[in-house]
Amino acid sequence: MDVLIFKTSVASQQDAGRVQIMLSAMKDIKQYNFDLEDCDNILRVVSQGLEPQTISHALNVAGYMCEELPY
Repeated sequence: MDVLIFKTSVASQQDAGRVQIMLSAMKDIKQYNFDLEDCDNILRVVSQGLEPQTISHALNVAGYMCEELPY
């Protein structure tokens, strides 16, 4: 399992709800959560072999900034 961490522009629970629909449809994602209290509006994703660019691209297409953070 891989843990991917992203800085996003998802700033509210309503935004997170919109993104959850996309993330739930990705079969390689095992678990995800948002930390909207963090200044970077962190998205953490646990996946099996999913490229970070796939998640970044999906959020970008939906109108949100999303970039992978090193850890």
